[in-house]
Amino acid sequence: MAAHQFDAIVVGGGHNGLVCAVHMARQGMAVALFEGADTVGGAIRTEEVTLPGFRHDLYAMNMSLFAGSPFHREYADDLAKHGLAFAPVTDCFSSAFPDGRWLGVSTDLETTAGRIGAFDEEDAKAWRDLVAAFPSDAPHYFALLATPMRPGPLIKTALKTLKAKGGAWSMEAVRLLIASPREFLDAHFNDPQVKATLAPWAMHLDFAPETSGGALFPYLEAMANQTFGMVLGKGGADTVPRALKSYLEALGGVVATGTPVVGVERVAGRATGVILEDGEVVRAREAVVASVTPSGLLNLLGTTGHTAVDNRLKAFRHGPGTMVIHVAASGLPQWQAGEELSRFAYVHLAPDLGAMAAVYDEAISGHLPAEPMLVVGQPTAVDPSRAPDGKHTL
Repeated sequence: MAAHQFDAIVVGGGHNGLVCAVHMARQGMAVALFEGADTVGGAIRTEEVTLPGFRHDLYAMNMSLFAGSPFHREYADDLAKHGLAFAPVTDCFSSAFPDGRWLGVSTDLETTAGRIGAFDEEDAKAWRDLVAAFPSDAPHYFALLATPMRPGPLIKTALKTLKAKGGAWSMEAVRLLIASPREFLDAHFNDPQVKATLAPWAMHLDFAPETSGGALFPYLEAMANQTFGMVLGKGGADTVPRALKSYLEALGGVVATGTPVVGVERVAGRATGVILEDGEVVRAREAVVASVTPSGLLNLLGTTGHTAVDNRLKAFRHGPGTMVIHVAASGLPQWQAGEELSRFAYVHLAPDLGAMAAVYDEAISGHLPAEPMLVVGQPTAVDPSRAPDGKHTL
């Protein structure tokens, strides 16, 4: 390593760590990022795990939140120069049901509303109402998601929202934020299959139908997909971490993969550097940023020096596990419910909210679900470059 001291050190090369490192490097700081794995990306990783030429997103596939983030808006041009590219999706997500019916959300409002109307006309009207209100409501929800979870910033965001939208809307927003997916869906829709088409987005983020606080995610994903569409990474989701790494290095940042950090050096209660697996100490003049799990942070520190904080870190519980099967295919699935399903980035197979709740309970208890909820990703329906000509990945 060329230097043993930097302005800032980032531990963890997932996209959050990379974003943090890039932002600091853009401010003129000398930054080093250490990642224990052999490549950066964390849960954004694309590899040929089946056959040569078939590029599979091992974990995350939907890059819409990154593409719509304030960070990407600020650095989009620079990241594009370093290879970042997206594949836009117009047929975003769908559900196929055991009775042979299906429902999907596409960016054309009339198409989506017509599909919903075939299940329930009142639900189609409710959908149109939600979509009409979304452009003025969304900035306030996204502002909240971007607000640090501290009293001062939260109060400031709440007061700004109250001034802009009024008391009645703010109370409805609070209800949405604390509601379960079932409560939100029951409040707006009648048909069980319409509800079952939207609820899987809560499950994507480990919120069961009855889990409080999970309503926001099916709402935001559904409305954003209807209004803006979805994006996948062109050629694979790893276009995001690859571009971030390239840009960071162009800014003078150091990226060390295959370099586990085993501890944080502290002097008088202040983080002053990191200890690598081989015993080397690399010091930081300004900051050590750990983009790791709560248990990982405790492993690095040994103790924070505050019993209450240590106990909270120890008590953190991860969500239920997800099993992923990667398939190199000669063609897309022949969906019995309708050949149009072959155009969608996602097809969910979960018949109703009760089945999703049962799957969640089984998984959180450590059991394999008797009838699992399936999330079928069809990225080559959108981006054929991920597989040889005429072939597909699932």
